[in-house]
Amino acid sequence: MKLILIDDDSLVVSALKMILEAQPDFEVSATADDGDAALPLYREYMPDVLLMDIRMKKTDGLKAAASVLEEFPDARILLLTTFSDDEYIIKALKLGARGYLLKQDYQNIAPAIRAVYSGQTVFGDEIMNRIPSLLQAPPAFDWAEYEISDRELEVIQLIAEGLSNREIASRLCLSEGTVRNYLSTILDKLQLRDRTQVAVFYLGKRQS
Repeated sequence: MKLILIDDDSLVVSALKMILEAQPDFEVSATADDGDAALPLYREYMPDVLLMDIRMKKTDGLKAAASVLEEFPDARILLLTTFSDDEYIIKALKLGARGYLLKQDYQNIAPAIRAVYSGQTVFGDEIMNRIPSLLQAPPAFDWAEYEISDRELEVIQLIAEGLSNREIASRLCLSEGTVRNYLSTILDKLQLRDRTQVAVFYLGKRQS
């Protein structure tokens, strides 16, 4: 699996590179110290996963991720940061990043990369614990405008809480296939691409 690693802290780059290359299925194809290198490196190496810091001196990771995703919408980008900040979390979700992890959560970085590579969206435990607190505002949005049924709204709410299809199926006493069908219908009705965007859409409407 080809990886690109971008972080303006050379010690972090060295440490992560060593950790990642100790994995038999990982190859760090390139590293850089600022987000302005993200798009050129992505074009050159076409990595399976791009790992990138958020706070950097010239071009931050959020702007860099946006530029990569504009040209490569299916890019798998895993954002790394030392800050568990609500604004960063929301922006990362809205951009379409596949994951957001704290750098200090070293033991989960390799599993997170594999999960992102397999198509999952990954957020660290501490970050997942923060998301429900962002969903506490009373609803002020007419879901009927999008012809979203009560059951579909239940599925949307559980997606926003970070539950997998299997967990949603268990919670709502449905089959996984039925949940997948609900998700497909929801994506079509809201004109969204994936479950991450569903979570962001819901979060945005709860805050409005």
